[in-house]
Amino acid sequence: MKSLLLVAAATLGGLLLALAASDGGQRLGGGLPLMLLLVLIAYVVNWVVYVPSYRAQTERFFDLTGSLTFQLVAVLALVLVDDRDARSWVLAAMVLVWALRLGIFLFRRVSKAGKDGRFDELKKDWRRFLVVWTTQGLWVTFTAGAALAAITSGDREPLGVLGYAGILVWLAGIGFESVADAQKSAFKADPANEGEFIRTGLWSISRHPNYVGEILLWTGVALVAVAPLSGWQHVTLVSPVLIYLLLRFGSGVPALERRADERWGDREDYQAYKASTPVLFPFGAR
Repeated sequence: MKSLLLVAAATLGGLLLALAASDGGQRLGGGLPLMLLLVLIAYVVNWVVYVPSYRAQTERFFDLTGSLTFQLVAVLALVLVDDRDARSWVLAAMVLVWALRLGIFLFRRVSKAGKDGRFDELKKDWRRFLVVWTTQGLWVTFTAGAALAAITSGDREPLGVLGYAGILVWLAGIGFESVADAQKSAFKADPANEGEFIRTGLWSISRHPNYVGEILLWTGVALVAVAPLSGWQHVTLVSPVLIYLLLRFGSGVPALERRADERWGDREDYQAYKASTPVLFPFGAR
């Protein structure tokens, strides 16, 4: 019952955000809000892929489905709107490039490992496994919400200084995340590093530089998206804040720090690394 309530709550949360983001947004034939349609599609795609994934007891396509969902709703937003301005194309490109890069990276990682340990127990219970897939629909909705709301907005504004600043922040974020992921993959691929923790490159100035990039790039998206938003659509700007809170205090940093402490916590070099290297942002809290 608890799992089913979580499914209902995750679905309701996404639909409420979609309705808020539809305030002043475009509608299909003057009826169904386009933003609401995109969010419904995000959930349905995940529910459809959930069924064969549960039957096969595999999580291999989870991250790939998330990536494809982001790409699908971004493309559909562009296709279905009445008019497209430079901001719409930029926002759609931001979502597409990020989703494509991250989706390929995560799919390769889980394919190489054969599984994702986070799902070992979850996938045995259809209700708990359904919660995970529904939550992914919610994640797509809240993360891409500002971009989708701006693309489907009934207002069109020039990019302006804030828009160009957002593009620069997004470029910095996607670059930081991409380099950090590449450095860690290369580190793990070297047999000489077996059993060691990475502390070189970007990982020497942040213990989680890939998360720094993630926060920055969605902040950039929000900056580009803000100008044409009106009324309740501004609720979607919560995206980068939620991403920061989730990564810093939710399923990101705490879990990784706990695992690292269990593995290397009794080593002096690891303790020295933690004492001298910020958790997230360089020159930030340790």
